[in-house]
Amino acid sequence: MQRPFLCISNGERKNIHDIPLLDFQLLHDTILGYIANGYHVVHWFAYSDMTQQLYVMVVLRNQDLIIARAKAPESYPALTCYYEQFHMFEREMCEQYAILPIGHPWLKSVRYHSNYRGLPDLLNYDVNQDIPGNYPYYAIQGEEIHEVGVGPVHAGIIEPGHFRFNCIGETVLHLEIQLGFQHRGIEQLIPTVSMNRIPVILEGVAGDTAVGNGLCFVQAFESLCNFQVNDKAKSIRTIAFELERIANHLGDLGALSGDVAFLPPAAYFGRMRGDFLNMLLLISGNRFGKGLIRPGGINFPITQEQCEALLKRIQDIKPQIEHVGSLLLNTSSVLARFEGTGTVSKQLAQTIGLVGVAARASGIYYDVRSHFPSASYSTLHINPVVETTGDVYARAKVRFLEILESIKYIQMLLNPISHVSENNMFFIKNNPCHASSVVVVINEAWRGELSHCVITDDQGNIVRYKIKDPSFHNWTGLAMAMRDTDISDFPLCNKSFNLSYCGFDL
Repeated sequence: MQRPFLCISNGERKNIHDIPLLDFQLLHDTILGYIANGYHVVHWFAYSDMTQQLYVMVVLRNQDLIIARAKAPESYPALTCYYEQFHMFEREMCEQYAILPIGHPWLKSVRYHSNYRGLPDLLNYDVNQDIPGNYPYYAIQGEEIHEVGVGPVHAGIIEPGHFRFNCIGETVLHLEIQLGFQHRGIEQLIPTVSMNRIPVILEGVAGDTAVGNGLCFVQAFESLCNFQVNDKAKSIRTIAFELERIANHLGDLGALSGDVAFLPPAAYFGRMRGDFLNMLLLISGNRFGKGLIRPGGINFPITQEQCEALLKRIQDIKPQIEHVGSLLLNTSSVLARFEGTGTVSKQLAQTIGLVGVAARASGIYYDVRSHFPSASYSTLHINPVVETTGDVYARAKVRFLEILESIKYIQMLLNPISHVSENNMFFIKNNPCHASSVVVVINEAWRGELSHCVITDDQGNIVRYKIKDPSFHNWTGLAMAMRDTDISDFPLCNKSFNLSYCGFDL
């Protein structure tokens, strides 16, 4: 029997007409069959072609990546009723294209905007009203129940999000998270701008993931243009990608230290985060790596002197990371707060589709770098760091151990680079994209599985640019982690996930 879905490689360009076009009911039933056999959703979204025909496309992954599509119905039985990992995807598709998932248990706005088709909105809100009071929040009844609302405006400089706690005493029974307060319409913007503007826009999707989103874009664009990148440029991209991971993990460990009033590690982790941001500054001129990765290669050469400086800095700082990390994770007062707090079981993590650090902390053995390697990862032996307790402690420990693994990968890549003198500066100018094509790129960003899917029309123009940040999967995990947990532990749980607002809002 012919397989109804097409197997694709990470970053492989396919003609859109080669993607199986199934009857929607067959697509729906086949998706359920694959999920029942251990597959997970990477993408489930809608797009329209030049004739304004609307389609839905799905990308699933297990040991392989598979893809299929169908003409979009006006409504369909919600996949969420069978598998919860679809719930955010279906809410988004309904908001964007007015495709109704019948029976969806909690169909509400994701980002507050009118749908792209100009049809009557199907969600229970009015875009002309103020938010967040434009749809009913989940409520628990009872004399002893009280609600605590936090945000969307927060102290300090963190981004806007509203958190509604239903509590009995100090115990959280349910947490509802509402985002979408800074929706920028990036997916709609990208097809309308010139190609040289796109990487600048995508580096700003989430400022702490500039390298990750930039890498996804260039890999997709290079695939669409049939352009090969030399090994040195791939290595430098990988180094920047890992420097971004280390800097953010160190920042998270410092924030967790501060939340339990363990101030010496908080200060040290903050300083060391700055050290790794300065390493990105050294090779790109920007502390967040912006401007380094561009289609065809990288934008700046890296010299032997820079390689030696990076190796020296990393050699000096690695023992400090090991010492301060061990101090944090072995101090009894810290363990009293971390262990058993905000627990997400492996079964629950699989059910809701967690990815990245949050998934691996709950015992899920999945890392894009080892499962679907790109850049220089196929030359490295990637060792996914997995813990099993699923609590704040596990999420902190995964970060700490991943830092040490990333340092090892950078050292392995830097040594041969310092002996290579070839010019690695390339840039594709006015290269036409292949017409009627689709490419799916996934990378293990520091939060987890980050994916860009690009579709072109019969003239080679981008008609759909779909971005899926790992936080799109993981915000539900934070809500689940807070159940039966003291409300005072919310800052700790929140920082142990450290999810993106702007990466979600797009």
